[in-house]
Amino acid sequence: MSEYLTRADRMKQPAALDVARAVAEEHGVCVRPLAKERVDLDTGRVDIVPVACGSTVASVCPTCAEKNRRLRMAQCREGWHLAEEPDFTSQAPSKDQRALTAYRADLVQAYRQAVEEDDEVGAEEVREEVAGVDAELRLMGVRGKLPALDARPRAVRKRSTRRRQDAPNLPRRPVQKRTVGRVFGGKYQPSTFLTLTLDSYGKVRSDGTPVDPATYDYRRAARDAVHFAALLDRFVQNLRRCVGWDVQYFSTVEPQRRLAPHWHAAIRGSISRAELRAVAEATYHQVWWPSHDEITYGGDRLPVWDARVKGFVDPVTREALPTWEQALDQVHAPAHVARFGVQVHSKGILGGTEEAGRHIGYLTKYLTKSIGECFDAQTARQEDHAERLCAELAVTPCSPQCPVWLLYGVQPRGARVSMEPGKCKGKAHKRSTLGVAGRRVLVSRKWSGKSLADHKHDRKEFVRQLLADVGITGDDQPKRVVWNNVQPGDPNVPPRPHLLLRAVAERRRWKAEYTAALLASASPPNHSATPQAA
Repeated sequence: MSEYLTRADRMKQPAALDVARAVAEEHGVCVRPLAKERVDLDTGRVDIVPVACGSTVASVCPTCAEKNRRLRMAQCREGWHLAEEPDFTSQAPSKDQRALTAYRADLVQAYRQAVEEDDEVGAEEVREEVAGVDAELRLMGVRGKLPALDARPRAVRKRSTRRRQDAPNLPRRPVQKRTVGRVFGGKYQPSTFLTLTLDSYGKVRSDGTPVDPATYDYRRAARDAVHFAALLDRFVQNLRRCVGWDVQYFSTVEPQRRLAPHWHAAIRGSISRAELRAVAEATYHQVWWPSHDEITYGGDRLPVWDARVKGFVDPVTREALPTWEQALDQVHAPAHVARFGVQVHSKGILGGTEEAGRHIGYLTKYLTKSIGECFDAQTARQEDHAERLCAELAVTPCSPQCPVWLLYGVQPRGARVSMEPGKCKGKAHKRSTLGVAGRRVLVSRKWSGKSLADHKHDRKEFVRQLLADVGITGDDQPKRVVWNNVQPGDPNVPPRPHLLLRAVAERRRWKAEYTAALLASASPPNHSATPQAA
């Protein structure tokens, strides 16, 4: 006689989708695959194939997030202790590239002439021809920005480049064209691990919460977080000028307990602590924006759009708000100055050591979490601290295009009727970013000579070559395919559990083939002089 299960007992049993997700996680498969349509151009066969979502956040997809973290670890490890300069010498332009560029120059001249003669039809024909030439140049491998046909003049505002009187001067050396560090003792070539933090906004407890929330400077904390990326760029620029060589770095941005972002960086080459502290102390970033210290509009009194003036106006007087350009004309002092704090931690690291591996793991430890998830409020005091910071971020403009500017009586750049005053969809205003809207991982261009996609391709190529050495070539897979997005409601798209189980089956097959290839490659060689019997 079977055991009787109550409704509560049955509800506690795992659902089929939960089981499929658990199996997918166990086998390293994306738990929320995207359905893609794959068309075989040779046979015409159309298949619906599960494709990994590629999320970098474990709460969304733990498998994809962990794969991304391991790729970042490989990227950091490969470039941190390079002993030789990576080769970035540009190739000489080919004959076809030069000829096509000369033809483009003739087209630009023809376009200018058509515009001067008010020949709209001729100008449009030349514009289409130039677009085709630009596309062909891209296919030939020409990189960089091609000059536009209609050059838009930019308003030039002269800002003083003189250093602030409250900032120390920086030593400046000619920057050499090298990225690797010096060798000490004929054999040691250490690199540097650096941590920088923002300035203090008031005394805090051990849990990161302010001792006196009423005097804690939440406004400056929010603005420093929004402009943190620009401050880092200025630090790297100053560091290169100070040490006299092209410093390369792999870095991550994470929040402290007090929710202020700080920067962990693996820097190639050895830099003294004194130089790092001097550069951090002398680095600042000035924000030349209109003043936004006092909110002008709020509640039910908000600017409204006026179709006649094609802009926002005061809801009572119907006077047009100053545009972004007009507001900048009235700026005579920076609205904010961001600086680093006094805490500067640095350490020399030798390549290939256990210590280097630990620091790489430390750099990438929290990459599977969003910045907001790195902070887990355990007490009501911590939760209140986070809420007050997010409330300040909600009224802090994140860019010249931010609709929050309307609360301060300024029209943002590119104002349009769809904007809602005070409501910006930018990442800087979300709880998940805590004001840091940029990328979590910042890598200099000459770090390893490879992008993240290049590292991913190298891993795939290694596995493909290993399988090919034992005769597994994957000839059954289509060679020429076209990928298309599936339309919502497509009846050919199977349910997600089916996609998950199909991906699991493919993964198990690939793992079996890879294990067989590893065993075959590790088998002892046959040193016998006589052939073995079949």
